[in-house]
Amino acid sequence: MLALFFDESGLGLREVPDPEPGAGEALIRVRLAGVCATDLEIVKGYMDFRGVLGHEFVGEVVGPEDHPLLGRRVVGEINCGCGECPACRAGLERHCPRRTVLGILGRGGAFADYLTLPTRNLHVVPDEVADEAAVFCEPLAACYEVLEQRSDLARGPVLVVGDGRLGLLQALVLRTAGAEVTLLGRHPRKLALLDGLDIRTSTGAEEVRSIQREGWPAVVEATGSAGGFELALSLIAPRGVMVLKSTVAEPATVDFAPLVIDEITVVGSRCGPFPVALEALAKGRIRTIPMIDARFPLSEALRAIERAGSRGTLKVIVAPQDATLQT
Repeated sequence: MLALFFDESGLGLREVPDPEPGAGEALIRVRLAGVCATDLEIVKGYMDFRGVLGHEFVGEVVGPEDHPLLGRRVVGEINCGCGECPACRAGLERHCPRRTVLGILGRGGAFADYLTLPTRNLHVVPDEVADEAAVFCEPLAACYEVLEQRSDLARGPVLVVGDGRLGLLQALVLRTAGAEVTLLGRHPRKLALLDGLDIRTSTGAEEVRSIQREGWPAVVEATGSAGGFELALSLIAPRGVMVLKSTVAEPATVDFAPLVIDEITVVGSRCGPFPVALEALAKGRIRTIPMIDARFPLSEALRAIERAGSRGTLKVIVAPQDATLQT
């Protein structure tokens, strides 16, 4: 099969063997895959990954022949735990010390014709959710995880820093939960996607600072940059909550003194609940399709990665089974 592969020689398209599902796994034909900021960071060295990239996808189960979900459209949780350790027994496979992670750690990913995942990781996509919406399920679930960790954020003002794909989704999730949301970004075109949705937007840190002169009680950092933490920290109130969503390859120098002096609570936040995200998509609470900027066939995946990394770009989609190129 054709796949976008990354190793010591760089990033390139190559023919690789079709993956073989193991015991308890499904073979999935990829319908759409989304380019994530994490994919761009992997190419820079994040996680030291070697293999097929991609972890955001919607696909169809095509094997084994007796699989209970055969023929169904599915999305899949990306962390595959051992199923035996204390973390897995507690339902925290994402923290299994022996886990593999789709397209990120020890498991081939979604920028290919096929992938495999454990059946327990799969969720059936409701009929009313289009592929172009379902492909957002993984990052949308990650945004709902913030509320799983800190439900109190839905009851007050929250500042989201970063207007990329994740930042926009995070602002939407927090607003639909009841939070008073302000998003600090850099691109008016991106911020315009939130017009009419009762979310304040700004391109100026000083303007945002003036809204909460004593500092923001809660800040979600979703810039995808090493400098995002410092910016977010400069805007938070004493005893505030800072939620970190960015994963970057570039190391950052952090001054921990303000965290101690101002007694800041720092919450790392990663993967989240797929059923909640699918329900939000099915009921139209979150509209994701307007965030798609471009769609490429798998044969043009290198161009997809390049486009996704260009300034101002939102979501780029790779369609392994689609020969149509739209830019």
